[in-house]
Amino acid sequence: MTGRPSLEITLSPSPARIRSTLASVVDQPDDLRAIRLIHKTLADVNRLRIVRRLADGEATVTELIDQIGLSQPLVSWHLGKLRLAGLVETRRAGRETVTRLLPEAWDRFAAYERRVLGLGAAEPQPRSAAS
Repeated sequence: MTGRPSLEITLSPSPARIRSTLASVVDQPDDLRAIRLIHKTLADVNRLRIVRRLADGEATVTELIDQIGLSQPLVSWHLGKLRLAGLVETRRAGRETVTRLLPEAWDRFAAYERRVLGLGAAEPQPRSAAS
């Protein structure tokens, strides 16, 4: 013993930590998790910039680096996230990796999201002149 008084500090969790813990315990439906994955993937502005570029056609990582202005590791990391979400596919062409959007995946996701969220595909009703 050193003769020093022991200091016991009890830290209580913050309200945000408590909410986070409770939210992780609540059973989240798989269909909503799938939607959340895509939304989280698209929540990054650099990934959106990559998607916008790929909407014009496939591109190599080198082209994306030049056009987006990010480093090679960052471009590859963002492409990995987009690939994991199933929104793009890549193929090797010699020493280059070529990436393209998967339009059918985007269409499937949009239809799935409308169905799960109950949004339907009904056309909006025209507003009457009295409104």
